[in-house]
Amino acid sequence: MLKTFMKYTIVIMTAASLLILSINFILNLHMMETQQLATFHTKIEQVIHTLENNQAELLLMNENLDEDYLTRAKAAAYMLDNRQDLTMNVKQFQYLAALLNVDELHVIDENGIIVASSVSKYVGINMDDHDQTRAFLALLGDEEEDSFLIQEAMPNAAEGRIMKYVGVSRRSHQGIVQVGFAPTRQLEAESRNTYAYIFSRFPTDVGEELFVIDRENGAVLGHSNGREGKFDAECYQLDRLLDGEEGIYRQGESGAAMYVVSRLYGNVLICAAQPGSHLRQKLAKNTLSTFLYLLFVALAVIFLLYYLVKRKVTDGIHNIIENLTAITMGNLDTVVSVGGNREFEELSRGINAMVRSLVNSSNRISAIIQISGIPLAAFEYQSGRKPVYVTSGFREIMEIPDNTAAVLCGNSVGFGEYIHSVTANPIEGEKDIYQISQKRYVRIHMSEEPGRCIGVITDVSRDVLEKQRMQYENTHDALTGLCQYPYFRQQAGEILRDMPAGEVCAVAMLDLDHFKSINDTYGHNAGDLYLRGFSAVMQSMPGDHFLTARRSGDEFCMMIYGCEDKSRIIRYLNLFYEALGKKQVSLTDTHSRTVSASCGFAWTADTGSAISELLARADEALYEMKRGKRGYYVEYGTTKK
Repeated sequence: MLKTFMKYTIVIMTAASLLILSINFILNLHMMETQQLATFHTKIEQVIHTLENNQAELLLMNENLDEDYLTRAKAAAYMLDNRQDLTMNVKQFQYLAALLNVDELHVIDENGIIVASSVSKYVGINMDDHDQTRAFLALLGDEEEDSFLIQEAMPNAAEGRIMKYVGVSRRSHQGIVQVGFAPTRQLEAESRNTYAYIFSRFPTDVGEELFVIDRENGAVLGHSNGREGKFDAECYQLDRLLDGEEGIYRQGESGAAMYVVSRLYGNVLICAAQPGSHLRQKLAKNTLSTFLYLLFVALAVIFLLYYLVKRKVTDGIHNIIENLTAITMGNLDTVVSVGGNREFEELSRGINAMVRSLVNSSNRISAIIQISGIPLAAFEYQSGRKPVYVTSGFREIMEIPDNTAAVLCGNSVGFGEYIHSVTANPIEGEKDIYQISQKRYVRIHMSEEPGRCIGVITDVSRDVLEKQRMQYENTHDALTGLCQYPYFRQQAGEILRDMPAGEVCAVAMLDLDHFKSINDTYGHNAGDLYLRGFSAVMQSMPGDHFLTARRSGDEFCMMIYGCEDKSRIIRYLNLFYEALGKKQVSLTDTHSRTVSASCGFAWTADTGSAISELLARADEALYEMKRGKRGYYVEYGTTKK
């Protein structure tokens, strides 16, 4: 049966291929000419567009350059009228020409004589001797102050060089200031607007020609291959090409037919041509490629039919078994899709409906959580099964990129390691709360069983950040950012109690010198600036050795800890006073002052000492210091330094 089926299949495919090949040959014959017509229309349109763009560009460039040239000429006239120190020698004018970035600079008196110039041999020329120069003499009789003349580029009278001159009337006395330029950019732009240049920029196929014919005399004005050839053939005759907008065949130089498309544009006829043999060659290539394509399709269809009859049923059963195995392993995204017969399709639909019912249950849970607006996510993973179940909010709450989330959720082992790495470091003072990023905190509750773990993740960032903000505001001074005194005593007491053996610490009480006079003289705003400047010096000290606080008003305190001996405390105090001596605070726009403070300190190596006792000793040393020199520190129980 299989051999009979394949025999009839081959006969049918061969007959169908021959029929398609014949129809394709007829259609291609018309399509080739249509495509070539469209191609030539596009190229002719591009030629016209290029001509118009080049003309517009040349016009705009001329306008811009004329304005620029006129500005330089006026600048030269202004300099000559207002600089009395300028001399009329050639070197001076060459310097001015270079300064103004012009090629020539001339001064013409009221008699039309060039009396000064950057070109020595032009001095003494009478402007009335030549048509090119005579045009500027009209400025001498013009009564308007800002009269000027911009001359088109032409050979100059003295040397026949192509130059562009601009002249303006002088204001101080009768005369003309003239500047000259070599119009290089304009000449280059004009050269780009020729047919020869435009055709050279257009790629042409083998044998393809682009040419332009004058409508008045029928002469070929430009050709893509140059104008050296002969243009006697029918395909170059104006009267034979006027009806060629939709494509015509005309005899070429060699007698062979040329396919020509023409279009009228102003006073010219723009044409594109190609030998008719090229179209026939393309038709032959297309027919051959179509034959090979049909042969390949026929062989592929025959092989596919053989494959479907022989193998499709068995492969369908194997596919169902593989898909069911994947679903059993927990990959609920698997879609069973086995065709070939009605029984397989019904079986596939039944299995997919069953899996969708399971998936919809979990999706409904995710939808309920999302609708509730609660920043909540849930997860479940089992050992031995790669896919991990997570609700839709998991990635956003945990701030995991999409590609990373896909990897995590595809492997239960890696997911479990990730969750345990997060829960290994709860934030201080909280239970089950973990920091994910600078502003993201989550609470994770998990229920672990052998081989299975279920967890719920809640976003508690707002509560944690609000708690931290309130704690900071309750323990820190709003003006200076330093610790408040009660919080300082608590922290200092803990540091003293937990101080390692062999270390010493010190408590220092500080008072700003003459602070009242600053408030009285400059106002309380200046006083606040002074307090902030002093606090900035305290906060600049090493954070692992200094604890700083504002006690009240202009009174401050600090604890120096983590020191191996008293000499280390002294070095830190010297470091503080060295920084304090360099601190300048601007009290007003015109007054600034170096921060000055008196300090008394007491130190201890005994962890059993009371922080209140140390503070009292430091306070007593401070008052001892204030009764004397001020502006430095003194140790409790010693003389002032």
